[in-house]
Amino acid sequence: MTNSFTRRILAGLTVVAVSGATLAAGASGSQADIVNGGWTGTWGAALVPPSTGGVSNRGLTNESIRMSVRTSVAGQAVRVRLSNSFGVQAAKLGHATVALPNTSTPERHDVDPATIRELTFAGSLSGTIYRGGDLLSDPVSLAVPALQELIVTLYLPVATGSVAWHWQARQNTYVYAGDQTMNAEGTGFTLTTTSWYLLAGVDVLNTSAYGSVVVMGDSISDGFTSSFGSNTRWPDYLAERIVNTTPSLLDPGVINQSISGNNTVRDSSIGANGKSAMSRVDTDVFGQTGVRSVIVQLGTNDVLNDVPAAEIIEGLHQLAVQMKERGLRTVALTIVPFEGWTTWTPEREAVRQEVNNWLRSSTVFGVVIDLDTVLADPANPTRIRAEYDSGDHIHPNDVGSQAMAAAIPLWRI
Repeated sequence: MTNSFTRRILAGLTVVAVSGATLAAGASGSQADIVNGGWTGTWGAALVPPSTGGVSNRGLTNESIRMSVRTSVAGQAVRVRLSNSFGVQAAKLGHATVALPNTSTPERHDVDPATIRELTFAGSLSGTIYRGGDLLSDPVSLAVPALQELIVTLYLPVATGSVAWHWQARQNTYVYAGDQTMNAEGTGFTLTTTSWYLLAGVDVLNTSAYGSVVVMGDSISDGFTSSFGSNTRWPDYLAERIVNTTPSLLDPGVINQSISGNNTVRDSSIGANGKSAMSRVDTDVFGQTGVRSVIVQLGTNDVLNDVPAAEIIEGLHQLAVQMKERGLRTVALTIVPFEGWTTWTPEREAVRQEVNNWLRSSTVFGVVIDLDTVLADPANPTRIRAEYDSGDHIHPNDVGSQAMAAAIPLWRI
């Protein structure tokens, strides 16, 4: 077991092209023990402004919405965080429940009636998600295992107006008429979508969990081409590695705060791609529960949008120093190869190489994982390996995502 002095020494080192490292367990007295009363983030989603068309734009009126998420770390109690960060007005929440799925049926919208728990907010079954603000539920007793699907159902009784959302959930979400929060059978939905709405985070009470690890990335981490409904994004595989490798009393949660299409330094012109990483770091990293480490996987979209290498480097440097100022461990991933993508050019490849060379030589991040080397075809290093390629030559498939997760040294997060 590594003591705290050794861990501080290790944190100052830089590791390049690390793959499949084993865990050296941390000492007791983790951040989760000290901060937040033992609450640890087990799941999260970075929300974005509403887009034209669809549920995020029209909002919800006398409707319930049932969403599925997956935990990373286990806990004895649960609380849920809702966010109206990009809403146009205060949203009235009429009723909300959390439950485990009914494993005896194949339907992903059915829940185990014995596990349904009503959420309260300052003791009330209803609450208000104020414009630009969050609404954190009271704790509710519910034993939640690690890597467990969890079902959250919200009832919005009056028109919410446009709401914040995360468009690339890679899960079915179900919308119903009226209050269906206590309905164990999820039949009768009026429509399905593949996004999350208003739901920003789930925390669990686990006084021995070793904090949480935030992944701040783009579509490569958001799981844009991962198998639908299967939780095969690379941060999901990382959570599985942690649960299956580390001592259970020290498992950190994994909170995926990635957004498809996200940029490091410039806001996207497409609302669903979110604000830049620089704009959202306060909320999506510093605002997470029990965070102790951050994995930064960014830069691809900046390159594709012809942002100069110097500007990308400046943004990544700023993210690192601000995270370190907060006392967080920092891990950076180099930009993956993407020759064959529809807008690849030699000029953009040169920018990617310049940023990657800076990352490899820089000491501003606590550790740099050379993901470029991990995923690149050895015979053609500007292309992703065929066995890792989802088919679009930029996003990894499930096997590639497993390789990414395997490249993260657990003892450095």
